[in-house]
Amino acid sequence: MKKYITLAILSIALASCGGDSNEKSVEALLESGSVEELQAKQEALKADVAATNDQLAQIEKVLEKKNPREKKEVLITTMTVKDTLFNHFIEVQGNVETKQNVLIYPEYQGTLSRVVVKEGQRVQKGQTLARIDDGGLSSQVAQMESQLALAKTTFERQQRLWDQKIGSEIQYLQAKTQYESSQNMVSQIRSQLGKTTVTAPFSGVIDEVITDQGTVVAPGMALFRIVNLDNMYVAAEIPESYLPTVTAGKKVKVEFPVLGESVETTVRQTGNYIKPSNRSFAIEVDVPNKDGKVKPNLTARLSINDYTAESAILIPLNVINENAAGEQFVYTAFAKADEMVAQQKIITTGKSQGSNIEVLSGLEVGDKIIVEGARSVKDNQPVKILTY
Repeated sequence: MKKYITLAILSIALASCGGDSNEKSVEALLESGSVEELQAKQEALKADVAATNDQLAQIEKVLEKKNPREKKEVLITTMTVKDTLFNHFIEVQGNVETKQNVLIYPEYQGTLSRVVVKEGQRVQKGQTLARIDDGGLSSQVAQMESQLALAKTTFERQQRLWDQKIGSEIQYLQAKTQYESSQNMVSQIRSQLGKTTVTAPFSGVIDEVITDQGTVVAPGMALFRIVNLDNMYVAAEIPESYLPTVTAGKKVKVEFPVLGESVETTVRQTGNYIKPSNRSFAIEVDVPNKDGKVKPNLTARLSINDYTAESAILIPLNVINENAAGEQFVYTAFAKADEMVAQQKIITTGKSQGSNIEVLSGLEVGDKIIVEGARSVKDNQPVKILTY
């Protein structure tokens, strides 16, 4: 019995000494072991359930110092930074309008005796559209013109006599007054007679005949709608923050979703008033309409060039990260000794367009931005650039 007890004590002692020997061997290897010895010890500790994570971490750290190439390389792709022309656009919605879309009203009361145009007909400025019964005005004009002719003859004779010092001054003045009065009366009645003819105020298309022939009309009663489709524009409202950049002459792309067409044009006018309700100002954009497809009140989508940089640095939005301090940064790949490593660079960004954003500072032309793998690398980590 004593013999068995003695053997058990010896076994425990040996096991205890073995554990101390293991600890010492690890410490010794950390101080002076070769890379091969450290790797062998690392594999042995991984298989030993009694090994501690601290030992493995210490060996890993020493291995990295002794053989940096053993560090795991991250596979990446890169893009080379270039300077390029950058046009930024803002997008808003607007409506097609025309200042020459009006209702035509009569200036004279009477029966609409004749309508000489029809809907869809193109007319020229000053062209007759309709006539209103003058109620005998034309006869009055003829009578007044006869009286005017007599007054003129009387005045001219009296003037010749007065020039020869014949007759009295009062006779001369009466003849002159009668002549001038007849002229004014004829002008007035001719003006009234002219109002019985309805004419086009500008060139355009008769969009609607509102009042039929034979109807008794009066001032304030609409007769026609005339539209000029040659002078069209898109009206839109722009947030006040773009007031310094959206100015007359800026390039605009106008899309018409309904027509499936687009045109390139410019801003022709900007408003001088900020609306308090939505803090915006109005703009007008010219719209060419040679084929007449664009109609008033058609919906349009505007892309306005509010900012241009001749030599801008553009990078994809998805490669940008942000640190705890709220700073934006990207990773670049550069050669260090005989390997490629990642380097973190703090950047300042500007306007974005689509999937790209302008970098105002922090990058230079020629830098290699890490694209694929940008979320996996760390500062100073070895990387391997993939080529396709």
